Amino acid sequence: VQLQASGGGLVQAGESLRLSCTASRPSALGWFRQAPGKGREFVAAIAWNGDTYYIDSVKGRFSISRDNAKNTVYLQMNSLKPEDTAVYYCAAKRFGATQYSRVESYDYWGQGTLVTVSS
Repeated sequence: VQLQASGGGLVQAGESLRLSCTASRPSALGWFRQAPGKGREFVAAIAWNGDTYYIDSVKGRFSISRDNAKNTVYLQMNSLKPEDTAVYYCAAKRFGATQYSRVESYDYWGQGTLVTVSS
């Protein structure tokens, strides 16, 4: 599976961004992020049945959705904070893996898109 992520950029605190990730074939996709000097952190994922999963720190601010016809997942990020600054990666979950928040559940990764939130 090839993944193409886009939509990152530089914004001020309180502003919004929408990330997109297009897969080369239908896949269950999730978003992770990695801030400088830190490990890769789960952000959000969406299951085939539409169930969504979020890390606590983004609940109420971020929203994940999908367009199955385009094999694309979106991450709408509102009320951005400086601590959201990171490289955001989309990833395709391994078939049968049930733990959406674990890095080990994903087999394929996109190239990453940088989100910078200034205070």
